[in-house]
Amino acid sequence: MNLRKGAKVWVEDKNLAWVAAEITDFRGKQVQVQTATGKTVLALPEKLCLRDADEEEEHGGVDDMTKLTYLNEPGVLYNLERRYALNDIYTYTGSILIAVNPFTKLPHLYNVHMMEQYRGAPFGELSPHVFAVADVSYRAMMNEGRSQSILVSGESGAGKTETTKLIMQYLTFVGGRAAGDDRTVEQQVLESNPLLEAFGNARTVRNDNSSRFGKFVEIQFDANGRISGAAIRTYLLERSRVVQITDPERNYHCFYQLCASGKDAEKYKLSHPSHFYYLNQSKTYELEGVSSAEEYMKTRRAMDIVGISHEDQEAIFRTLAAILHLGNIEFSPGREHDSSVIKDQKSTFHMQMAADLFRCDVNLLLATLSTRTIQTREGSIVKALDCNAAMASRDALAKTVYARLFDWLVDKINVSVGQDPNSHIQIGVLDIYGFECFKHNSFEQFCINFANEKLQQHFNEHVFKMEQDEYRKEAINWSYIEFIDNQDVLDLIEKKPIGIIALLDEACMFPKSTHETFTTKLFQHFRGHLRLEKAKFSETDFTMSHYAGKVTYQTDTFLDKNRDYVVVEHCNLLASSKCPFVAGLFPSPPEESSRSSYKFSSVATRFKQQLQSLMETLNTTEPHYIRCVKPNSLNRPQKFENLSILHQLRCGGVLEAVRISLAGYPTRRTYSEFVDRFGLLAPEFMDTRTKVFLRAGQIGVLDSRRAEVLDTAAKRIQRRLRTFIAHRNFISTRGAAISLQAYCRGCLARKMFAETREAAAAVCLQKYVRRWLFRRAYLKLVSAIVIIQSNIRGFSTRQKFIHGKKHRAATIIQARWRLCRFRSAFHHHKKSIIAIQCHWRRKLAKRELKRLKQEANEAGALRLAKTKLEKQLEDLTWRLHLEKRMRVSAEEAKSVEISKLQKALESLNLELDAAKLATISECNKNAVLQNQLELSIKEKSALEKDFTVMAEMRKENALLKSSLDTLEKKNSSLELELKKALKDANDTIEKLRELEQKNSELQRNMQSLEEKLSHLEDENHVLRQKALTPSPKTSRTNFAKSFSDKFGGALNLHQMDRKAVYESPTPSKLIVPLSHGMSDSRRSKLTAERQQENYEFLSRCIKENLGFQNGKPLAACIIYKCLHHWHSFESERTAIFDYIIEGINDVLKVGDESITLPYWLSNTSALLCLLQRNLRSNGFLTASTQRSGGNTGLPGRVAYGLKSPFKYLGFEDGMSHIEARYPAILFKQQLTACVEKIFGLIRDNIKKDLAPLLGSCIQVPKNARVLAGKSRSPGGIPQQSPSSQWDSIMEFLDSLMDHLRENYVPSFFIRKLITQVFSFINISLFNSLLLRRECCSFSNGEYVKSGLAELEKWIVNAKEEFAGTSWHELNYIRQAVGFLVIHQKRKKSLDDIRHDLCPALTIRQIYRISTMYWDDKYGTQSVSNEVVAEMREMLNKDNQHLSSNSFLLDDDLSIPFSTEDIDIAIPAIDPSDVELPAVLSGYSCAQFLIQQQK
Repeated sequence: MNLRKGAKVWVEDKNLAWVAAEITDFRGKQVQVQTATGKTVLALPEKLCLRDADEEEEHGGVDDMTKLTYLNEPGVLYNLERRYALNDIYTYTGSILIAVNPFTKLPHLYNVHMMEQYRGAPFGELSPHVFAVADVSYRAMMNEGRSQSILVSGESGAGKTETTKLIMQYLTFVGGRAAGDDRTVEQQVLESNPLLEAFGNARTVRNDNSSRFGKFVEIQFDANGRISGAAIRTYLLERSRVVQITDPERNYHCFYQLCASGKDAEKYKLSHPSHFYYLNQSKTYELEGVSSAEEYMKTRRAMDIVGISHEDQEAIFRTLAAILHLGNIEFSPGREHDSSVIKDQKSTFHMQMAADLFRCDVNLLLATLSTRTIQTREGSIVKALDCNAAMASRDALAKTVYARLFDWLVDKINVSVGQDPNSHIQIGVLDIYGFECFKHNSFEQFCINFANEKLQQHFNEHVFKMEQDEYRKEAINWSYIEFIDNQDVLDLIEKKPIGIIALLDEACMFPKSTHETFTTKLFQHFRGHLRLEKAKFSETDFTMSHYAGKVTYQTDTFLDKNRDYVVVEHCNLLASSKCPFVAGLFPSPPEESSRSSYKFSSVATRFKQQLQSLMETLNTTEPHYIRCVKPNSLNRPQKFENLSILHQLRCGGVLEAVRISLAGYPTRRTYSEFVDRFGLLAPEFMDTRTKVFLRAGQIGVLDSRRAEVLDTAAKRIQRRLRTFIAHRNFISTRGAAISLQAYCRGCLARKMFAETREAAAAVCLQKYVRRWLFRRAYLKLVSAIVIIQSNIRGFSTRQKFIHGKKHRAATIIQARWRLCRFRSAFHHHKKSIIAIQCHWRRKLAKRELKRLKQEANEAGALRLAKTKLEKQLEDLTWRLHLEKRMRVSAEEAKSVEISKLQKALESLNLELDAAKLATISECNKNAVLQNQLELSIKEKSALEKDFTVMAEMRKENALLKSSLDTLEKKNSSLELELKKALKDANDTIEKLRELEQKNSELQRNMQSLEEKLSHLEDENHVLRQKALTPSPKTSRTNFAKSFSDKFGGALNLHQMDRKAVYESPTPSKLIVPLSHGMSDSRRSKLTAERQQENYEFLSRCIKENLGFQNGKPLAACIIYKCLHHWHSFESERTAIFDYIIEGINDVLKVGDESITLPYWLSNTSALLCLLQRNLRSNGFLTASTQRSGGNTGLPGRVAYGLKSPFKYLGFEDGMSHIEARYPAILFKQQLTACVEKIFGLIRDNIKKDLAPLLGSCIQVPKNARVLAGKSRSPGGIPQQSPSSQWDSIMEFLDSLMDHLRENYVPSFFIRKLITQVFSFINISLFNSLLLRRECCSFSNGEYVKSGLAELEKWIVNAKEEFAGTSWHELNYIRQAVGFLVIHQKRKKSLDDIRHDLCPALTIRQIYRISTMYWDDKYGTQSVSNEVVAEMREMLNKDNQHLSSNSFLLDDDLSIPFSTEDIDIAIPAIDPSDVELPAVLSGYSCAQFLIQQQK
């Protein structure tokens, strides 16, 4: 290592592991360095590690450790620390992912948009992420057809389980799910997590929720890459924890949850955990921030989700309670030697409870625990057990029951998730405990570290193989690279016949063996082994040198924890349980001839076999590694403990992978990166294919050489700059002198020119003045002559006019005189004729008078008239009372109906029908009463006339027969009677008037009621439209059926008249009178034929591209005119609208989308506008007052339907508003949905075509740099120029605009489309900028800025009519790029950045850009550390309040317009002047269009 004064190094430190320092001096063999804290330290050169330059540290670390200039232990550690401070918790070390637990929520890293970004992205192109590892494993599985595995390791609390969840979440996202699954496999596995955590997790010294078992999740896929099943395997459940725990640890969570369950705990006679031996060995009963009662309910819910029945759930918790009671059973010495009995009454109670909960005999349970049966040739011998043996038997039973219960739960979860036996490819996710080294290490730590040794060997082989493959792929001649092989440790542990596990099993087989004898034998066999040492202060402890360091194991419990006796009596006892669940856990054991009821089983051997099976599975797969790191022991965010993390890196094998890389070529750069940085040196490097490989430390030498070259170049530039400035000053001085001379000469020349110009101007002025004087005199003379002539001509003309006026007046006077003379003669003759007629009429009247006088003598005639009037009055009075009663009853009925209208929506239609019928009957009754009132008024007027005639007759009788006194008396009596009759008639008239007023009030009430009914009908209509199903045929059929059922009574009236008007949408049924003579079958056949022809005509219009005429879409105009002519909009039932919509959808599926979609967007929008402007919405059974003021009730609707017969014959084609029925309104809604669908398809297709172009744009600078350094790098491939990528986008946008305008798409839609396209460009470029560090550079900012300038030119050329506010949609990428290319970023404050540079960006986005920025052109730095610290503080505060703190932008997939917007924005279309194409003129149903054209 070449050290020099001023070099940056790392020096070891007891508290911080490593600290940054700088070499200040050399003292003998030692080096004097000054640390970052100002402390001076002496160290040996081999104890120092070189450090990267300070300017590289400002970048916030590198995302791949192999990119470090000096790849060493402190460099790895502090790179992780810098990234962790920026919340970049993921870092690569080659293909290994290191995940540091942030201990805080980072939802922006795990949303769907982030998964979409990593889907299919090459590994290493985006920032490090767990999704990248999951994606590369999925792609490798699909491409190579080989199963993959992802090994997630780390110590307790490092986030292994959460990382496993994220992997399964991403695999479910990319793999989808098989058809027919109600829940995804990932959801099913995750739903089982609370259950596995309750029964398999416990509190340890380092973690409150530590998994005490290993878990391997196999996610199975079918041939199409869809998830088809999953399986969970578990390894080494810590069974000893059930009966033995140490303070401050806890037993498994399920025991504490059961004790806090309330009623269930009382049912099982459970109380506080401190009352049970298996739980009170530790004084920790509760976890901070965790409620055991709530966790119990979550466990119950998880059991329900997994599919465990309530009976099995009760049996599970009953078994757990039995284990707790079993632990409280104590024994005391019995009367016989080596025997034991129940200690006290408390133990007897717990014995009885355990037997009751196990559903077995209590005496048999006691015998099973306190005795053993030994089988001999002579028979069975029952041997009593002492107290210690009985206690061991009790604990063995508890461990066996709990282990089998846990296995049963795992099997149940696997059955619930479901496995695919036909799956040949899978991805396995291994979540297993990491390397453990505590103050006291027992048998569990021995097994866990043994598993990690196995996995480390697999890891080393894989990393070494990858290094070899990398060198082989790059055609590098490499020598053998050694790595630390831990095979000797594995042989020490598992080798037969002499290994630690073999010796442990041998010791366990002998009853009298102890841990002292075991360790003695161990040291005898491995006395000189390098990996095994004897502990200094203990005779029974031993120290083993693992790959991660030395661990001292205490062997005092090794034998007890390794013994796993399967006691036959225990199995027989529980197999005979009356509880089916407990009996199912212990199937009948096979009959074996044995001299003992003990069946020894070694825990270590069984674990070794499981581990071997796991390794065989992993060897058949392609592994991927994720190392989880716990940053601190306090579980707090933004706290980084160096010593702890360094230990975890050693335990995880990360530093071993670094050492392997250092043995070869650790520094690797792509040609583009290498040429960018060192192209000015043109060094000799390894001739490879795609990358430059350098030995360790060579990159530092190149950096120092690069600094020297840059210094020399800077001096040369300064010299040239000073020369340029001096030359520029000389040129400017000389130019100033020349300018002054030119100015002086110019002043003199201008003065001479001014004098000459003034003389010429004076001469010219005199000339023009003389001309003006002569012209004015001439014009004055001409005007005088003209005035004289005009006055003479005017006088002569006025004389002629006066003479003609007098002549006309004389003629008029003569005519009026002759007219008056003839009129007076006519009036004289007329009076004479009238006198003659009067005399004749008087003669006739006298004759009539005589006849009437004779009739007047008869008094009976008057009495008859009187009685007739009385009867009429009585009849009117009776009718009046009847009307009052009917009105009262009608009001009551209305109140009832109004109250019913306020009830639920289900009865609304029936109430509307009743109210409508009641209203119609009321109108009919009012009309009858009004007719009767008119008749009575007519009779009254006739009577009055009779009375006047009689009065005249009395006067004449008095004059002619004054002598007839008797006649006068009779006349007077008749007059009195007539007066009474008149009085009665007046009273009747007043009553009738009152009746008319009440009738008018009733009519007003009826009108208000009809208005309310109409409003309710409109609301009902809106609700019906909202409740429509997606299938228009089915919904309309169901609606028609329900409509006919509900309103059948109301529609029976005039049904035959209405049918001809409303039923058929075709012209064939509109001329009903003409075909009245035909038979019904003949008419139906003709109607069907014409309907078929209409459908064929519409199908031809839809399927063929009819084009446009004067910018109007022909298909839309012809379809609308046909529907209007056929009165389809007024039809109650028709299938023609569904036929049109289905035809359009079929065309969209079949045709070329680039042509078909714009064409039909124009047609459907035009047709929608025509419907919107010419159809008037109408409710079902709407009152006729909305349609015609003179018609009421159902007859009014029928009268409304009977329109002009000329309209039915096709002679009335006005485009006035049409009353739309339900099918027409539904058709308009379907057409709106069709327009939105076509718009969405066009937008999605544009985005799909534009995405790869944008991807190549953001990646172009890298390729351009490769092209620039082509002369220095072998194998360079010609690339497109950077501008060509943006040109391709411009060409794409031009082509898009041409397609849209060729199909006359309204500018409104073009504007919306272009706006959303530019929003997509903004989102894609901005997200790529934030996800890829290589894109967040100065040169890339300049490149994108030039592309944005091209986009701005395109927008200006497209004009605002089509581009709209597209330029504003690029705000985010414009401001981000502006921040990248601005100089002197370190001088900018946070307020300057937020308010001036990037006002649209959030703090999180600014923070992301600031930390990822790197200047590949000028080497400038990002914002200052103070600004970064201020932003980090703000983000930490926001994390506590924001539900989502994503820095990425989301794409807007909504439809940016409504039907009203279309109606307002699109100009009116007149379809009347559209000509029918020749291809459609052969259809008879379209002849009316040809007639209109003529």
